[in-house]
Amino acid sequence: MKQKTPIIIILILSLLVGLLTLTHYGESWDDLSLQKYGNKSLEAYHMWAQQGVVKITDEDLGNYGPSYVMVVTLGTRLLSAVTPLSLPDLRHLFYFITYLAGVWAFYALGTRWLTPNAALGATLLFMTQPILWGHAFINPKDTPFLAFFLLSVFFGFNMTDSIKPLLFDSLTPTAKKTLTLLTALWLFSVFPLFIFTDAFHAALANLVHAAQLGQTNIISLIASDIRTAAPEIYIQKYFILFLRVRAIYFFLFTSVLLYIHRKIHPSSFILYPSVLLPALLLGFTTSLRILGPFAGLIVAYYAFRIAGKKSLPTLTAYAVIAIVTMYLTWPYLWTNPSGHFWGSLKAMSEYPWTGAVLYNGVEYASTALPYSYLPVLFGIQLTEPVWALAIAGVVASVIGLRAKREFIELTILWFVIPYVGFIILHSALYDNFRQVIFILPPVFWMAGVMFEKIKNTKWQMALVALCLIPGIAGIIRLHPYEYIYYNSFVGGVNGAAERFELDYWGISYREAAEVVNGIAPANSVIWVEGPAHLFELYARDDLKIYSTHEADRAERYDYVVATTRYNLDRASYPDAKIIYEIKRGDAILTVIKQP
Repeated sequence: MKQKTPIIIILILSLLVGLLTLTHYGESWDDLSLQKYGNKSLEAYHMWAQQGVVKITDEDLGNYGPSYVMVVTLGTRLLSAVTPLSLPDLRHLFYFITYLAGVWAFYALGTRWLTPNAALGATLLFMTQPILWGHAFINPKDTPFLAFFLLSVFFGFNMTDSIKPLLFDSLTPTAKKTLTLLTALWLFSVFPLFIFTDAFHAALANLVHAAQLGQTNIISLIASDIRTAAPEIYIQKYFILFLRVRAIYFFLFTSVLLYIHRKIHPSSFILYPSVLLPALLLGFTTSLRILGPFAGLIVAYYAFRIAGKKSLPTLTAYAVIAIVTMYLTWPYLWTNPSGHFWGSLKAMSEYPWTGAVLYNGVEYASTALPYSYLPVLFGIQLTEPVWALAIAGVVASVIGLRAKREFIELTILWFVIPYVGFIILHSALYDNFRQVIFILPPVFWMAGVMFEKIKNTKWQMALVALCLIPGIAGIIRLHPYEYIYYNSFVGGVNGAAERFELDYWGISYREAAEVVNGIAPANSVIWVEGPAHLFELYARDDLKIYSTHEADRAERYDYVVATTRYNLDRASYPDAKIIYEIKRGDAILTVIKQP
């Protein structure tokens, strides 16, 4: 407990800072679409049970996993009744608490390879990166995925540490045969019932239509009025019956199988307490983002490394529970599990983002970025000490290979391979590198190796404190726009302005709304460029807001609000007088004009 006290204190203090600054952050550009998707996914549970349909398509973001946005939607609904915070601020609170949970998992994992002080130093360096601290409040996708990825790996490693060999020698041949046959029957009867849901629905529809045409089949035998009723009525009726019978069969057969396993082979039941939480987390993480199984791959590698073939029963149970969890928390998969899953994987790997990506002063398509894109952004958006420490840590780890071999292998698997893969495969990236922040943790653990090399505690803490200064200074200087951070290698945000992306999610529209609220006369007419909904969330009720999405436009506007992204500030009313600029340093994020 004494070892954990520092990280607990740090997390509590961080939460207090978060609570005090929570209302400073604006909504992100993507939040509205994800809120709608979260609501649709929650509604799907009722519709699936009552009507046997899921009205979620690719256009509704079905390819995205909804597990996290559903939890946030439910949580904000409950808390909104007992707290004065607005829904956007409540969402940001959930995002930040999730980030802190990920920080805890980062520290806990770090203590596997580093001394407690070095792990704490690496954790502080990690959590005070301005780009991560800023995203922690505003990002509904990438920092939650980072956090759940870390949690999945941490609890997965704990699971593998507790692996014990399952001894079957004491079982009779009959008992072994019974367990093998029942388990095989469960696998080959239950999974097809879910995987081929869409095929069953299609076959049912064919039977109903054939019965209506006068053909004799099972439907015509049990439905006396098949020729007079609409076919959709019978298709829905029997499909819902199928869903209910399938659910009953699954739960009954699973319960019976577990009971028999426990009765015949009690030692096999030692698997489930240790497997359940890691598997639930992995399934939830996969339902958050399609790359979630990568965490399971890391866990499986570690399991084989320490336990070999003995890990197979544990990993099998782990995978099955994770798949079931993913299915239950991702309604888009229900109608066609295998087809929609692989379709989602393909869609996300080839994501056709249509916007332009600003990189070093040039605009590129998201799938045609230079090979230097990711290396350069990693180099200029993390604080200056990170890579110097990490590279030195790699060298030190290689020199001490025997002591750090497992750590080096993990770094290669978790960071190096995906990093190189993203570059070589020209993976679709945009909004800088927010989609790939989940591969960064090993970089900071490697940085922690250098903290570990200093044996004197005072000098060790002095080095940690020195390395934290750029990050903490960046957080204070840029607040609440920490996510636009660039280090001194590119001249900070001043040097990045008009060369790299800054406020690409329109967070500054909250401040813009607050400024307009304070200066605009009653019933003023406002033209808002880009994501007008981000401005409208915080604008006074009497203001009349128009945007590029409005069919009817006003004859004149009292104020114009425009983000500098895509040069909208220059394109919109270029001759209008700028009366207010939201900026950090010389980098302008949003302007307010009077035509």
